[in-house]
Amino acid sequence: MPLAAFLPSTLFRTSFFSSLSKFKTLALYPLPRHALDRFASSSLCPHVSLRPILKYSSPQCLARSMASPLSTAAAMTTPNPETSSLPTMSKKARRASPEGLLRRDLDMCSKNGDLPEALRLYDAARTAAIPLSLHHFNVLLYLCSSFPSPSGLERGFEIYRQMGLDGVSPNEATFTSLARLASAKEDPDLAFHLVKQMASSGIPPKLRSFGPALFGFCKKGEVEKAHEVEAYMADSGIEPEENELAALLHLNVRAGRGEDVYRLLHRMRTIVRRVSESTAEIIEGWFDTEAAKEVGLEKWDINKVKERMVKGGGGWHGQGWLGKGRWKVGKTEMDDSGVCRRCGEKLVCIDIDPVETEAFANSLARLASEREVRADFTTFKDWLDRHGPFHAVLDAANIALNKQLSFNFLQLNSVVNGMRQLSPSKKLPLIIMHSHRTKSGTADKPNNKRLLESWRKAGSLYATPPGSNDDWYWLYAAVRCRSLLVTNDEMRDHLFELLGTSFFPRWKEKHQVRLTFSKNGLNFHMPPPYSVVIQESEDGKWHIPTVSGDDIETPRQWICATRSSSPPAEQIQTNNLISTPKMNKPLSSLF
Repeated sequence: MPLAAFLPSTLFRTSFFSSLSKFKTLALYPLPRHALDRFASSSLCPHVSLRPILKYSSPQCLARSMASPLSTAAAMTTPNPETSSLPTMSKKARRASPEGLLRRDLDMCSKNGDLPEALRLYDAARTAAIPLSLHHFNVLLYLCSSFPSPSGLERGFEIYRQMGLDGVSPNEATFTSLARLASAKEDPDLAFHLVKQMASSGIPPKLRSFGPALFGFCKKGEVEKAHEVEAYMADSGIEPEENELAALLHLNVRAGRGEDVYRLLHRMRTIVRRVSESTAEIIEGWFDTEAAKEVGLEKWDINKVKERMVKGGGGWHGQGWLGKGRWKVGKTEMDDSGVCRRCGEKLVCIDIDPVETEAFANSLARLASEREVRADFTTFKDWLDRHGPFHAVLDAANIALNKQLSFNFLQLNSVVNGMRQLSPSKKLPLIIMHSHRTKSGTADKPNNKRLLESWRKAGSLYATPPGSNDDWYWLYAAVRCRSLLVTNDEMRDHLFELLGTSFFPRWKEKHQVRLTFSKNGLNFHMPPPYSVVIQESEDGKWHIPTVSGDDIETPRQWICATRSSSPPAEQIQTNNLISTPKMNKPLSSLF
């Protein structure tokens, strides 16, 4: 249960923002009497009198809250008598009711960003005694937090107080809007407290819930508190994205905290892999600082570094900054074999654990079975077991419709033959297409009919059933067969977001073959022989890929950072005595 109700409006206008000590703007619900007593004696608010809260709390609220914590929770979820009959209304009647009309008008205010009109509607609804639902309150709080002003901030907390008095239980969106209100008030402590209160109320926070506190502490330069939010996110099972990591990185760069910069770069390596231009500027800025010049080991255990490189699959060791002295940093590109054009370092192809691949294939099959007709997908899995494995899987629709107005079987066939020639066994690739593509449109032409029949006889064509999403089929087949996947699909839509794993980008990088068609013919763009991910070499060099470039024709831009001095002589000598395991494997060994 939340702690206590807002102070009454008469006190709110005069002393609310200064009366609650550390958490002076908390918008909270009534508590049972025994909880209020505990709160009054707690160290959180030793100087706050609860008399105003008791005086202005309604008798109904106090009667509910004093009964028991369980009865309070039940009361908060009991439908308003005035709206309890709404679920029995028809959909049309609900839309035409005062509550439905208010919802429509508030939704329009949200769409247009019209806070003044939303507040006018709210005041009119209160005057007319129209009961407000959780949705009504959340739209109002969202608008107050999205378009903050001094009056909007006050009205936002006031609306939340009324929400508590009306017995409407908050959800994650409610608390997130309140945290944003706290952020607009430049009070990240309050924003963080609201996230904790959300979790203690049994409402799982989301990534967006942490943003107001995290970005607020970063903006204020409060390093330890920002890291406390980061740790709380980890404990809550929330993984940051690039914006959150970049804010933490910038904070630690400004503070000259080399160890945390190192740690955050490795978090970016596993979570982000390729950085935006704004993040790249932060990283380049770090390597130009005096703190970066001074941080690092002058001597290190080369055996341990090599051991960690092998254990991690290559591309990183995690042993800390290696070397001393000023960094040379700048933009660069990689040649076709993965050699940096600036420093000559050869990037590695980081291994993918076969156990990870098997687990990913199984999770993919479960997801597909949940979203496709289970019998249809089970039939496909059985068919694949009988006819596979395949060296390559083709996303037929993506290939045949590339720069075409209609399904081009001739273009598809050129890719089929091209991939067959690249196959060590010269076996046809697996062609996945919707069943309707095999029965209508250009499929009726004699030459195309012959092509389809030849692919069927070879056991290389699978037509997905009507109503299916063929993405599940070609992706599962490619993962299960450890094969190449031929498609220009960037695989960024909702289906691929469902995968929810850092494994998929790594798999995609190693297995996707992209195509270009020109007057000179067909070109296959094979997976690079190196991993496009932040890499740390065993002698302390860093290479950070950016999102700029790599649109098939344009080379990707990287940040290259090397020390101006070489490793000590005794380390180089030891380096020559120890054989380095080969990280760059040929494509054929990856499947």
